Amino acid sequence: MTPARLDLTIIQGATLRTVLRIMQPRMVYRPITAIAPSAPVRLTVDHGLPGDWPVWVRGVRGLQALNAEPPTQRPHRAEVIDASTLEINRLSATGQAATGGELVYQPPVDLAGASARMQVRDATGALLLDLSTANGGIAVTGPGTLTLQRSAAETAALTWATGRYDLEVTYADGTVHRYFEGQVTVSPEVTHD
Repeated sequence: MTPARLDLTIIQGATLRTVLRIMQPRMVYRPITAIAPSAPVRLTVDHGLPGDWPVWVRGVRGLQALNAEPPTQRPHRAEVIDASTLEINRLSATGQAATGGELVYQPPVDLAGASARMQVRDATGALLLDLSTANGGIAVTGPGTLTLQRSAAETAALTWATGRYDLEVTYADGTVHRYFEGQVTVSPEVTHD
């Protein structure tokens, strides 16, 4: 599997809390049984999602803005209300008579018992930043969800401008997958004491 190319920016002097989603390659398709004419829009669908997750919606009539074709269009961020209700906050269905369609998503990778590590290195290979589940720099914050985290004081202490990284997950059975790689840029702090 080829790692996803994802360039990251760390804001010097600000708290780092970047969420990364890891999805399975297969797609899940679920019929939408109702769309509430509300703001934000609410979908009635037996979704099977364990928590908030990126989703696509296709084939809806009466609310074209809800449709997004995977994988070429940007997914919606769906908030799980309950086992049969999702909310998409960036859209309103007020006054619309939207019907039909299907929910499409890639299920989260099971990260139970997994560890993650990410190292940033300069062009010579020197280590600039080391984040991992062992040192608190990466947290598993849900199914398929990793959060990169550093305090404002820790990011303020960064003295480098750019580097390259990769992020690997090690599963309980010893299998290692590299999911992300790319450039890291530190945006210099201008406002400080």
